[in-house]
Amino acid sequence: MKKITRRYFNRRLSEGLLGTAVLAHAPLACAMGGKEGQGRSLGIALVGLGSYSTYQLAPALQNTKHCHLAGIVTGSRAKEQVWASKYNIETKNIYNYQNFDTIANNEDIDIVYVVLPNSMHAEFSIRAAKAGKHVICEKPMGISVAECDAIIEACKIAGVKLGMGYRLHSEPYTQEIKRYVKEKTFGEVSYIMAEAAYRSNGNPAQWRLNKALSGGGALVNMGVYSIQSSIYGTGENPVSVTAQEFSTRPDYFKETDETITAQFEFPGGATGSIFTSHNANANSLYASCNKGWFSLKPANNYGPLAGETSRGPIQFPHESQQKLQMDDFASHILYGTENRAPGEMGKRDMIIVEAIYQSIAEGNRKIALDLGKMGLVSESN
Repeated sequence: MKKITRRYFNRRLSEGLLGTAVLAHAPLACAMGGKEGQGRSLGIALVGLGSYSTYQLAPALQNTKHCHLAGIVTGSRAKEQVWASKYNIETKNIYNYQNFDTIANNEDIDIVYVVLPNSMHAEFSIRAAKAGKHVICEKPMGISVAECDAIIEACKIAGVKLGMGYRLHSEPYTQEIKRYVKEKTFGEVSYIMAEAAYRSNGNPAQWRLNKALSGGGALVNMGVYSIQSSIYGTGENPVSVTAQEFSTRPDYFKETDETITAQFEFPGGATGSIFTSHNANANSLYASCNKGWFSLKPANNYGPLAGETSRGPIQFPHESQQKLQMDDFASHILYGTENRAPGEMGKRDMIIVEAIYQSIAEGNRKIALDLGKMGLVSESN
């Protein structure tokens, strides 16, 4: 079996984006709605068996109601054996990166969850769609808006559902924040601050520090959470952004951004700021309103989260966010329920990411954003 290398990542990404032929395979699990999906559990194949699949997704899939772990895709023989034994995965449901396209013939697999380095998201999301499988793509959706467009188009042509791995949209604290905003529980939001950061001390050769594989640094990794928080915490998409970048460890962060701050303006008059870093620990959301305030701290880790408002604490029992997220997406396919994090949301966030990088490159210039028509700020949209 060929081992996945950096060169292979980039070559296959290019091939995946340039290829336009659509395999003649209909989705194995259609959006059925109503009673037709009653009692069904959709099979998920995890593509990439790194730490997130190993310690979060696979364990969560042992407790999901509408989906289950049915297959794996990996470049490691050793992982094949470990996972097959641990999760009782049949040999016919184990794939590598070269024979992946034959998954089209496997009726056990309904959904492909792409959990690979960012530069491979587009390739394998597109290949999964061409194979007639519904797609969950981890964040960021791609390493450019063009890649996001390619994924969305491939899923549209293939007639499959596309969801982002935005777990927070399915957990109760985030949903409560959305409710506050929608119902104006604390009045109009005037200012919002969102932070998402951790200090990286790991292997300097890790893929997250390699721009060819990651597409960026803290912003595309943790900054997406800050962007998301500022949007669902105001109920609006920003209309402009101004950004700054800081680096205090250039010997470690040689290719990728270490720390970024940005300021948003929103159409309703609110302003906001985000902070993201691979060199500091931060995890919070705070909104000041004309009739009070609300906050989450922590706001974006795997939980349990915690919240406070000007009227008292926010309290919900903890459940696996990944379990809730994957069940929500499976329910969307089976019963036609809402897709809480569609592909268009991933594209919107990448538009903002690119604008932030543009602002930095152009001397911290304010960049106008035209996202009003995209909606996607709450379940009500």
